[in-house]
Amino acid sequence: MAQDIIPIELGLPQGDLVTLWAPRWREDGEEWEAFLGDEDDLYAFPDSAHLAAFVRTADQHDLVDHPAWDAVPALNVPELMPDDDHCFDLVGVPEMVAGEPDSWTLSELAEIVNIVRSLADVCELDEVHEVLDGCEAFSLLDQGQLPFTGREGGRLWNELSKTVSDKWDVVLDSIDELITVPEVDAATLDQTAEELAAFHEESAESEAGVDSDEREDYESVYADSTTGEDSERSGSEETTTDTDTGDETDDDADEDAPAGFWTEVGIDPIKIVTSEREHFTLRCYLDDEPIFLGSNGRIETFPSERALARALAEPGDLARTDLADVSTWDEVLTSATAGELEIDVDPDNTYVLAGLADDIGDGLDAIDPTQLELAVELLTDTADWAGDDSVHDALASSERLGWLVSFVLNPDPTRLSPSAPFDAEQKAWHTLVENFETRLHLN
Repeated sequence: MAQDIIPIELGLPQGDLVTLWAPRWREDGEEWEAFLGDEDDLYAFPDSAHLAAFVRTADQHDLVDHPAWDAVPALNVPELMPDDDHCFDLVGVPEMVAGEPDSWTLSELAEIVNIVRSLADVCELDEVHEVLDGCEAFSLLDQGQLPFTGREGGRLWNELSKTVSDKWDVVLDSIDELITVPEVDAATLDQTAEELAAFHEESAESEAGVDSDEREDYESVYADSTTGEDSERSGSEETTTDTDTGDETDDDADEDAPAGFWTEVGIDPIKIVTSEREHFTLRCYLDDEPIFLGSNGRIETFPSERALARALAEPGDLARTDLADVSTWDEVLTSATAGELEIDVDPDNTYVLAGLADDIGDGLDAIDPTQLELAVELLTDTADWAGDDSVHDALASSERLGWLVSFVLNPDPTRLSPSAPFDAEQKAWHTLVENFETRLHLN
């Protein structure tokens, strides 16, 4: 990242948004601090692809005169993704102060309060300063556990908890009202969305243990597998073929390892990456039939894992979705309500739709079989759940798109290869994805 300009994530009532922060610096004998914005607006974006598209094209905002700004437009999308130390969950503060003041809680609270103070200073939020200055405990968080031990420490912690309960909404509303999501250049966004999708794909492969140098071997193994439509879904018990020996090995070699909460309840957190943003939701299989967090063909999604966990802690209408028919659903809600639920998406449950239409238009060599198979799995699962035949019809082998998909997922030298141009296949795929995205209801 450019020196002294830092990407940050703010967890706000409207979702998790990314922006840029320039911590205090000196220039011409004066001290400055700034956020990405313009006058009374604080610019924030649903993901780093939108942020990158903005900084590459915008020429009017409060950071343009920063001494390090010239380096920012040249950054790639991953470099504009906030790291864990710069993700500030403002919405989660009430939940944090409801527990005990352990060192982890105090450290995270201190970081959140510090960024809130910076926002209040830069954006002149007097009402936020009143909340923070009205409770001594906010100023002691940087000192760790010592001020919050003993009888006096307990009093300070209770005072802070009460202040958050009574007045934290003032802080959230004040900052939320500043947020503006500016429009970005569509062509540049297409490019940055592809960069983000490629990063997620590479990350998923890395987490799954697929080295880029082994890609050719991996694809040759993959070619012998069945299509997503015909393969058996086996939950956490999957087998792979060893590329050197041809022997089948069990991925779960360590049978003594704990299964984990999500495996035990039989429900999977999933991530969907579209050209616009990331969506997080839940899905399971009941008698081999897919069921999503939603109803009537509409999937309830959330902008981050934390947002999904928070929603499940106070489920409201979510308690009455189709997943309520699953016997373990109450275990999920109970864990979320207790603040114990952790949303962790397995790479096999990450579906990257962004960029696939362009790859199909570019031809067979441009298509990643793994990405395509997962995308087909997601589209067909959703269609089955919603009772929609259009996806299966479009992917039938008698259709141009279906023939291309079948050939990519199951290449056979005795079959006639689909030939360019692939405009019809690209258009058909784009239609499927557009129809799917209308089913996503982002909360």
